[in-house]
Amino acid sequence: MLRIVSLNLNGIRSAASKGFFDWMAQQRADFVCVQELKAQEADMTPVMLAPPGLHGYFHYAQKKGYSGVGIYAREEPREVVVGLGVPEIDCEGRYVELLYDGLSVVSLYLPSGSSGEHRQAAKYEFMDHFFRHLADLVARGREIVICGDWNIAHREADLKNWKGNLKNSGFLPEERAWLSRVFDELGWVDTYRRLEPDATDAAYTWWSNRGQAWAKNVGWRIDYQIATTGLAGTARSASIYKDHRFSDHAPLTIEYAASL
Repeated sequence: MLRIVSLNLNGIRSAASKGFFDWMAQQRADFVCVQELKAQEADMTPVMLAPPGLHGYFHYAQKKGYSGVGIYAREEPREVVVGLGVPEIDCEGRYVELLYDGLSVVSLYLPSGSSGEHRQAAKYEFMDHFFRHLADLVARGREIVICGDWNIAHREADLKNWKGNLKNSGFLPEERAWLSRVFDELGWVDTYRRLEPDATDAAYTWWSNRGQAWAKNVGWRIDYQIATTGLAGTARSASIYKDHRFSDHAPLTIEYAASL
């Protein structure tokens, strides 16, 4: 059995101060994929770099206090891939992949376009490149899971106020169509939706800090574990932890009847 957790931390130092690492130690996870570190290596404490019993692997953004992804793994991988090989993407610290004999685990932070047209354009550029990368990953013929903040709500069931967000980044028709192509053309599987096809309010993983979004559960499901068909077929349970808040996102945990 593989237990995999994914969480956008909205700052690793902030999440640590809210008890994230204490919670993580109790999860018995094989992998914990994290996004939005908002830190560079010099900012990381020993526990952040390698919690007890785990190995840490990171892709930091060049810009201080911005982006960044990481994976904590119980077993050391045979290879680590940092970045996508595109300088204008990789400077933002958005991709790290661990390769094992029978599995690859990826932590991904897909850009948000909510801060303006220039960032939405950058998001589309990332999506164009990443679609080709996703096709290349499938062609490897191995099992892969990509955990992270994809910054797209795929279906109307994936956010509370879908009618009011049809023209907003994260729920634009072009973004949703792109994610449909990831599933329908390339064959990737949204493992949470495979297990919980009808979940609505319970499925949300992110809540705006504006208004009373958390209190009223006006949320979005933008955090996914998207896997190749073989691995997705072994998914046995999914949960979203909401008892304690470490960031504006909630941890998504999925268990797979698979092994390294």
